[in-house]
Amino acid sequence: MKISIKLGLWFFVCILIIETSSMMYLHRNIVHSRVHQELESLKARGNSHRDVLEISSDPSTLHHIGLMESQTDTEVVITKTNGEMIETSRNIDESIKEIINRPLRSIPNEGLILESDWKKEKYISTVSLFKDENGNSGYVYMFKSTDQVKNFISQLNKHFLLASLLILFFMIVTIFFLSKALTKPLIKMKEATKNLSNGDFSVSLPVKSNDELGELSNSIQTLASDLKYMKQERDDFLASISHELRTPLTYIKGYSDIGRKPTLNEKERIHYLDIIHEESERINLLLQELFELATLDQNTFSVVKERVHLCSFFKSIYEKVSPAFKEKEIQLNVECDEQLFLPLDITRFGQVLLNLLDNALKYSKEKTITQINVNKIEGNIYIDITDQGMGIPKDDIPYIFERLYRVEKSRSRTTGGFGMGLAIVKQLVEAHGGQITVKSKVGEGTVFTIVLREE
Repeated sequence: MKISIKLGLWFFVCILIIETSSMMYLHRNIVHSRVHQELESLKARGNSHRDVLEISSDPSTLHHIGLMESQTDTEVVITKTNGEMIETSRNIDESIKEIINRPLRSIPNEGLILESDWKKEKYISTVSLFKDENGNSGYVYMFKSTDQVKNFISQLNKHFLLASLLILFFMIVTIFFLSKALTKPLIKMKEATKNLSNGDFSVSLPVKSNDELGELSNSIQTLASDLKYMKQERDDFLASISHELRTPLTYIKGYSDIGRKPTLNEKERIHYLDIIHEESERINLLLQELFELATLDQNTFSVVKERVHLCSFFKSIYEKVSPAFKEKEIQLNVECDEQLFLPLDITRFGQVLLNLLDNALKYSKEKTITQINVNKIEGNIYIDITDQGMGIPKDDIPYIFERLYRVEKSRSRTTGGFGMGLAIVKQLVEAHGGQITVKSKVGEGTVFTIVLREE
């Protein structure tokens, strides 16, 4: 069953129950109010006649009361307290006699309702007690045929039936369009998710509302965009890996074919073997970095922290890389507060620093300075690595931490690298609960800033 039909049925049943309950409650209260109004009107007319009789109860007054009621839809019967009839507006029937002959209990001054059952009885009735100027007592009985009440209720039932049918019609029409309006975006979302499952990520779901449906539409649109980006990133990744592997493999195959020639002298053979060895090392390095990324993505690596004296740690890093910096005539400086300690995985975080310093070394010219500053600011440890290298173009900065992204699009073999170092750096920093940012200006240099919380 379609969701539009389900929603329509749910709306219909719920609204039908509410409307039926409301109509029944309203009908019952209108009928009750109408009957109560008729009884109070009867009682008021009886009390009015009583007031007249207490002033004057002569035959002309009695006749006038009877004559007046004979012209209305009510009837009056005036009796003495012993039941003897003094005046009637019409000939009385057995139903009236039966009511008159009922024993009466004490009658309050505002009168008494004798019969209120309009469904079963022929009349509804009230009685009022009067005492004339001579001290004689009697009763004023007022009657009204229940046929009039039943006719009113019959008309009321017709109006309620017509109103119910109209409400039912408009309810069905409203539910139809409402269910369509509600399910239309859901149907579009279903089609969109079906397209996503088939690999089509070019879905478009305009967000037309700020409610839950709008949020769901926005989430599906975001998912489609993310999947499209991931697919593009995967394709680029595979293309880049294919390119990175093809080049050294081509060198290895080509130079191995040359090296197999029997006419080749020993010096040339060794030269070609050196090239083959270099390219093999390049492939090995690429595979190591790929394995490192795969391990980080699957969260199968572990960060084992220990309390580290930062100055000693950076001094050991300095000793490892300083020969390479001196060889290229780049001055490497380290400034660190002696009082700083931080929980770190020495191996993993050392890998972060070596990657960043290796980049500074590759992209900086001779006679420049690379500076490492370690400071504590507002409870956080800030590590700045600043070089005076060629810098990073502004358009490339947002992407440099993506895997296989290289600022140098030519992929020069002289600079080395596969574009995965900074991706590994970012994930290792985040594994330590920190974050890394970069500022750079072409021709002036680059600053990488690592922020770690002091635990």
